[in-house]
Amino acid sequence: MEHLVHARAIALGHALDRSTQLSYSSHLQSYLTFCKLHNFSIEPTSDTLSFYTVFMCHHIKPDSVDSYLSGICNQLEHLYPNVRTIRKGALVTRTLAGCRRLLNTPTSRKHPLAVDDLRQILATFPPSSYDNLLFRAILLSGFFALHRLGLGELTWPDKLELQSWRKVIKRSSVKFYTTAYGYVLPTNKSDAVFQSATIIIERHENLDIINPLPCFLQYLASRDRRFRFHPALWVTSRGSIPTRAWFLSRLRQVFPPTSNIGGHSLRSGGATHFAIAGWPDDRIQALGRWSSDAFKIYIRKNPVVLQALLNNRQIEPIATRHRP
Repeated sequence: MEHLVHARAIALGHALDRSTQLSYSSHLQSYLTFCKLHNFSIEPTSDTLSFYTVFMCHHIKPDSVDSYLSGICNQLEHLYPNVRTIRKGALVTRTLAGCRRLLNTPTSRKHPLAVDDLRQILATFPPSSYDNLLFRAILLSGFFALHRLGLGELTWPDKLELQSWRKVIKRSSVKFYTTAYGYVLPTNKSDAVFQSATIIIERHENLDIINPLPCFLQYLASRDRRFRFHPALWVTSRGSIPTRAWFLSRLRQVFPPTSNIGGHSLRSGGATHFAIAGWPDDRIQALGRWSSDAFKIYIRKNPVVLQALLNNRQIEPIATRHRP
């Protein structure tokens, strides 16, 4: 019996990804601080959660408060089994709905990278050094395979406690096809059981220097000469796995933070690129490994502009003429 209890405790501890665990712990801490500040019991009630909702919505976005409530429910459920029922009750849900109407602000999203942006980046980082080859290969693989940059898919998270070898793409998984290359992605955000996914990236000869296949081959040849026995596919000149900060430090040499270009710009740029190319929604969703229609927020083009591009027409803003 003791062995079963121990095994169950370990299983429960791994029910959530480490990054999710840390986020939920932070959400719970904010709730405990709120209760202490206002002399409330930590036992969740309709009043406590609705007051917490109002309080937090004046400090962060209501959509974020919704996520905080989910984290609090997860962390307190083993002590208060009815916490989810209280969270879904009319008082809490209507309080959050009212805060959304009163306090919500438009979401600020990173601008998508365009093909011309990729050309500019590659021109800034020519294939003259090993780390440049690595950066170029990650850049184009991330764009054309719609990778998530910061969740361990192409780079390691900056926080040591979130780095996991289970999420690292292995060199041994690389395969070549007649007009493409590929590798196995051990897991992704929508894969909770490490079923893995086979990534295949086709060459794009019509895109000249941003054709991903030659860039990948250049990097792989250099990598195998230096780190023949290293298990990871992506390896820096120091023999370490590149981190998110490592990648962004190079990206910001071309696009500083004020440009609103960041890690998500690869994924949204790739999704927008394939939408302009006429790919149907279901294929873009499958390529990006999205489990829901949430992928549509990554296609950063107005539908009218997108349809015009599909028909080889341009819709550009013109200067507004003011009446005298």
